[in-house]
Amino acid sequence: MPTHAEKRKLPYTPEQLFDLVSQVEKYPQFLPWCLASRITGRDGNVFYADLVIGYKMVREKFTSKVTALRPDHIHVEYLSGPMRYLSNHWRFIPEPDGGCTIDFYVDFEFKNKFFQNLMGVFFDKAVAKMVEAFENRAKDLYS
Repeated sequence: MPTHAEKRKLPYTPEQLFDLVSQVEKYPQFLPWCLASRITGRDGNVFYADLVIGYKMVREKFTSKVTALRPDHIHVEYLSGPMRYLSNHWRFIPEPDGGCTIDFYVDFEFKNKFFQNLMGVFFDKAVAKMVEAFENRAKDLYS
């Protein structure tokens, strides 16, 4: 049951960061361990996405429902795959200087106890690496 929550102020607009996070199909270009992604359906501000995550010999696909409420909120609901559950949200809070504070939260549990125990060991480092990947992608795109 790893959980991670953090707030981080960045010099980009909420719209820019919203676009970056909501473009799931581009995750393999910059997100560690994301081997493939695709949007499988859309219905207004909701879309369905498949992600393949992997490390060395381990690969898993999971499907999620993403509610994208432009420009300030993205909520991810787990539908199927190797987890018991996943809850994830991004909130983009505008700052007076034109920047944005990101409020990020993720909570999940794998069905497989081996994966759960393995993730427990590396969870903090893995999440930090993923958050850093989003921050670096924003810098590449918007600086």
